[in-house]
Amino acid sequence: MNNAFTSFGTGVSPSLGDTQSSPIADFFQETTALTRRWFIQLKRRPTTLIAGIVQPLVFLILFGALFQGAPRGTFIPGESYLQFLAAGIIVFTAFGGALNSGVAIIFDREFGFLNRILVAPLTTRFAIVLASAIFIIFLSLVQTAAVLVLSLILGAKFAAGIGGLFVLTLAISLLVLGFTALSLGLAFGMPGHVEMLALIFVVNLPLLFASTALAPITFMPSWLQVIVSLNPLTHAIEPVRYLYTHSDWNWTTTMFQAPWGAMSLEACLLALLIFDLVAVGLSGLLIKKALG
Repeated sequence: MNNAFTSFGTGVSPSLGDTQSSPIADFFQETTALTRRWFIQLKRRPTTLIAGIVQPLVFLILFGALFQGAPRGTFIPGESYLQFLAAGIIVFTAFGGALNSGVAIIFDREFGFLNRILVAPLTTRFAIVLASAIFIIFLSLVQTAAVLVLSLILGAKFAAGIGGLFVLTLAISLLVLGFTALSLGLAFGMPGHVEMLALIFVVNLPLLFASTALAPITFMPSWLQVIVSLNPLTHAIEPVRYLYTHSDWNWTTTMFQAPWGAMSLEACLLALLIFDLVAVGLSGLLIKKALG
């Protein structure tokens, strides 16, 4: 495989060499090079990281203040609204970053950089999706850590310990991977960044309000409960929320009651995994159609 990335002006200059290597090694090398490019851009333009940390903190403070007068236990038995809200802010922030990940690809396309990647002898174009997902997951975990620290300062403690943090990371990563794949697929299918930003604007808030980010599912009418129970955001929010407030949990613990029955922790994670597989499949079809 030849040195396909050294002349792109991004600072990415892995020593790919001309010797033959296995497809797995090539895929790993390609993904590493493309991921490194995103981190180089972040280093040159740290505003993205700063804004990504400040925004969830502002949401947590403002929404927490908005409902601070609600009687304790209204949303979670024995707990404040801040304890309830923290999980929703974490997941929604990660979702927002993933949904916007395709915008950078559209700008790469409009500026001509994407064409250089596409004509490179990549083992698979899935490396483009995976590299973006790794970068977005990193940003999401940094944002998650910031929200965890601030919520702790404000009085909302994370009860599930180290094991719970692992499950939280897994749920966030699965959610981000799926929406990043969808966003990247749309980036190839949309005419330009104006259309992409308009679509994001249209779907962003409806997905928020059609989840349990701001209110429990029991507060909602029956027709909305069906939609909320199908929303991937809910499948990530409810496990994170449960882990925030419970130290005793296992894979079969019920996270929330959907109209068709109880959704356990493993069921929520399985739903997120299925969403990822569907999202990656659809993204692959969109990319193949756009490039075919």
